[in-house]
Amino acid sequence: MLRIKKLDIFIIKSFSLLFVGTFFICLFIFMMQFLWRNVDEMVGKGLGVSALLEFFYYAALSLIPVSLPLAVLLASLITFGNFGERFELLAMKAAGIPLLRIMRPLILLMGVVCCASFYFQNVTVPDSQVKLYTLLYSMKQKSPELDIPEGAFYDEIEGYNLYVKKKNKETGMLYSVMIYNFSDGFENAHIIVADSGKLEITADKKFLQLHLYNGEQFENLKQQTRNVENVPYRRESFCEKHTLIEFDSNFNMMDGSFLNNQAASKNMIELRHSIDSMTTRFDSIGRNYYKETHNKLVPIRFTPRDSVKIKESPVKTINMDSLFRVSSKAQQARILKAASEKVNVMQNELSYKSIMMKEADKSLHKHQLEWYNKIVLSLACMVFFFIGAPLGAIIRKGGLGMPVIVSVIIFLIYYIVNTMGTKMAREGTWHIWIGAWISTLVLAPMGVFFTYKSNKDSVVFNMDAYIEVIRKILGLRSNRHITKKEVIIEDPNYQRLYKELGEMSLECETYANFHKFAKAPNYLRVFTNNEKDIAIENISRKLETIVEELSNSKDGKILNALNEYPILIIGAHKSPFSNRWLNILAGLAVPVGLFFYFRIWRFGLRLDKDLKRIVATNREIQLDIEQLKQK
Repeated sequence: MLRIKKLDIFIIKSFSLLFVGTFFICLFIFMMQFLWRNVDEMVGKGLGVSALLEFFYYAALSLIPVSLPLAVLLASLITFGNFGERFELLAMKAAGIPLLRIMRPLILLMGVVCCASFYFQNVTVPDSQVKLYTLLYSMKQKSPELDIPEGAFYDEIEGYNLYVKKKNKETGMLYSVMIYNFSDGFENAHIIVADSGKLEITADKKFLQLHLYNGEQFENLKQQTRNVENVPYRRESFCEKHTLIEFDSNFNMMDGSFLNNQAASKNMIELRHSIDSMTTRFDSIGRNYYKETHNKLVPIRFTPRDSVKIKESPVKTINMDSLFRVSSKAQQARILKAASEKVNVMQNELSYKSIMMKEADKSLHKHQLEWYNKIVLSLACMVFFFIGAPLGAIIRKGGLGMPVIVSVIIFLIYYIVNTMGTKMAREGTWHIWIGAWISTLVLAPMGVFFTYKSNKDSVVFNMDAYIEVIRKILGLRSNRHITKKEVIIEDPNYQRLYKELGEMSLECETYANFHKFAKAPNYLRVFTNNEKDIAIENISRKLETIVEELSNSKDGKILNALNEYPILIIGAHKSPFSNRWLNILAGLAVPVGLFFYFRIWRFGLRLDKDLKRIVATNREIQLDIEQLKQK
């Protein structure tokens, strides 16, 4: 029986508050992106507040399914990052609660979110998409708000081009006005020049009242004298002139029925019916195109010798090439011209049919992709949760710093992969289901990997672990940092250590003389000798024991000398792998073998220097011990 505990309530409450906040942030970001793409169609149209509110309302409804996955990713990252940063996650694990048990209430909540997202996409979004794009197309068709600039031609009034040198914003008077009227055609333009004027909109907002003062009008009379070479014109001077210009500035909603055939305006049942009907119709059209083309391209059957069988003729076969050769030059030219024209006609017809079939395939692919996307976008919430929650537990950073950066990177990967898959599927390069599911197929393994690593308390994002691996590969070492201890429980036994330092120096010299690291090692021996070097292991162990005991010394010279001891890497000068056959295989692969060969030679030279350095440091410390004895 499923029982809700206080821990589950705490986890759900912590996540829900962040999820609501991040959801509205993501929705706002996507709405600003959508507005930025369509801002040119809205600016300067004089749209009312009601139209803008309606636009934002339907845009928000349409963008909710896209905002949910990013909100889930960001909220889960911050929630589990906060748990890790405040050591709450550590306390839960210390109490014996595994990570998947901690995530269980949120997994159930994500199931509800996925179902809500699917229902929203299947029921609410199609209707809101129709209304949104109907409103957007209506905004595009609306006439712009009348705002004539100074010193520039204004062409937003259909059929007119206005130029105003100066205008008075308080009174609305225009000065030095020039108007080009192209309502009768470009060749019969009416040109009006006036000292001043005024432009007003009628009460019904369907006409402009143009009042001009002290000017002239020039009109071309070519319509009345079409057959006369010298075209007369009419010049009219006026003190005052009033005209009406059609200019409908009202916002009229278009009929959105033409959007009902779009894939985004249909639910899954309607999409399935459309896909079935389109597949049947396009297959029928394709078969008809094939039959027509086949009948035109193969009207008669040819023999293997390019001859035609004529039943009525006493001659069994007629060779077309021989007929063409015996024809006159004029007949050959006519034949070639007729053949060329037929080929061009056939080529144009095939190009047209090819374009029609490609457009039909694109329309079919859009419907199929939309059907899959309703499922994929819903499951993306669950996939992003299984990426965000483990990552937050691994990173252990809350707030809006690191989680935002990681969320943006992951969402960009998702967006790029999803866009690529959608494009490939729409063009027919990939199968539809591959293009639709490619983003999930890429991100789902990431979620499984991060969940597994987080459940095992892995150090996936621990930079120190990666730095340590790089240091081992490159053979880098850290230096000793031994300082004077404030509290010393037991002083070093200098007499015994003096003797041990001498013995260790002798072992180092004997080892160095035996191996002769200065010479190039034998290539075959490098990849066949994978035995452990016990001698260098003993030297390293004795060195660390002496350093540990001498670090309790109160003498500053001895402590400084201890920092001169190198940290020995005891296996770098040996075969690269512990497995003999793997070493042989690496040696046979010459490029790889050369890399390991020179690497081992380099580490051998460094080990030789380290041994000499140990011997010199031993002598220095022995002198310091002798001085202590004298004191």
